[in-house]
Order: sequence, then C-alpha cells, then structure tokens
Amino acid sequence: MAGSEPVTSPDQHKPGHRKSGRIGAILTAVALLAMLCGNHEGRVEDIWLIGLAAFLLLIVLGDIVLRRNGLRS
Repeated sequence: MAGSEPVTSPDQHKPGHRKSGRIGAILTAVALLAMLCGNHEGRVEDIWLIGLAAFLLLIVLGDIVLRRNGLRS
C-alpha cells in the first residue's frame, strides 16, 4: 500500500489556523485572569492563575516575534 500513495508523518501535514490559536490563547489567559475575582482566601491560587496567563501570553508573543523575524514558518 505504501507504493500507491506517499507516506507522511503527522508533522508534515498543514498546521491549523495560527490566528485562531492566538485568539484562543488570549481568551484563555483572560479567562484565567477573570478567575482572580473569587471567594478564595489564599494567594497561592492567584499566583498560579497569573503565572499561567503570563506564560500563555509569553508563548503568543514569542510566536509573533519569531514569525516576524522569519525564524519560524
């Protein structure tokens, strides 16, 4: 069967929409920051929520910079 069609790996397939991925990451970060308004007393939850939201935004910004500089296709 391999002779009739080319064998490809999953990373060779066209990736999904970049813009929708960026929008999804930003909306997720906003949702995480919205969870700061709650009835919890400890600050450990706040640190995690802020850290995860910042990490998501850092990934999006890094992707934008790398694509602008041509280091990522």
